[in-house]
Amino acid sequence: MFPATSKSRRPPLDRAALDRLALAYVARFATTRARLSQYLDRKVEQRGWADDGAPPVAAIVERLAALGYVDDRIFARARANALTRKGYGRRRVAAALAGAGIDADDADAAIRGDRDDVEDGNGDAGDAAMTVALAFARRRRIGPFASAPPDDAARRRAFAALMRAGHDPDVARRVLALAPGDADPD
Repeated sequence: MFPATSKSRRPPLDRAALDRLALAYVARFATTRARLSQYLDRKVEQRGWADDGAPPVAAIVERLAALGYVDDRIFARARANALTRKGYGRRRVAAALAGAGIDADDADAAIRGDRDDVEDGNGDAGDAAMTVALAFARRRRIGPFASAPPDDAARRRAFAALMRAGHDPDVARRVLALAPGDADPD
């Protein structure tokens, strides 16, 4: 029904082969429902479909999610945690989660959870954003982690880097206002 589009000699997929591909994919990669669905659709397009009717991609994805092999919330939490540790801001983390097919509610919950982990006890979200931005600045050796005070061009580049990393302009300005050596050495 769906002809193979590649020149491979592999036989078209059937339900059992599609199940095996899905299991192998979730065994190898941490993934989301959307990514698994895209992967299976791509495989059906590449190799073709041997059975009658449409390929049961959605049913396979739902079955693996019900078995716990695919969990969007756990994926979102882990991905948000990893990006936050690297110093990426809220907007960049939200974009990465949206790109992975995580719905907005799960993404917001994951981002809020990570910001709560970063807060230093007083519950101020601005301090959490500043802590994350300082982690990014430390990694990139900009702002208070620069070896020397930056000139105007270096300051603009550092500001642009903080913006691309998803930080708010106010937070970026606060980080860059710190003189080299002014940040806590943590």
